[in-house]
Amino acid sequence: MKRLTFLLSALLALIVPALAQDKVKHVDPAAAAKLIAEGKVTIIDVRTPDEFSEGHLKGARNIDIMSKDFAAKLGELDKSKPVLVHCQAGGRSTRALPAFEKLGFTEVYHLDGGMNEWNKAGQPVVK
Repeated sequence: MKRLTFLLSALLALIVPALAQDKVKHVDPAAAAKLIAEGKVTIIDVRTPDEFSEGHLKGARNIDIMSKDFAAKLGELDKSKPVLVHCQAGGRSTRALPAFEKLGFTEVYHLDGGMNEWNKAGQPVVK
């Protein structure tokens, strides 16, 4: 019985995070550019201010995931409006996704590969 309980617990530990991630729509640079062009998303860049100043997506708002008030700043946003979140390569923005869910954002898009993929695709950057 203990073994069965352990196995069920382990299985749930794997399934529940995967289900939560399904709420996030993962997009490539072309799909992200389309969302931006249609004015459908608030763009959240979770990189540092220095990285942001070196080049960012037009209209992006910089909310550094490493800042102490990251969640508070996210909380100021309209949670009913779709957001597109990204960082440099995808790691930090992936770590930020649970915060968006916890705060009740209803539609979250993640730019897979972040600015690295955006740049490789030749998409425009504001400096």
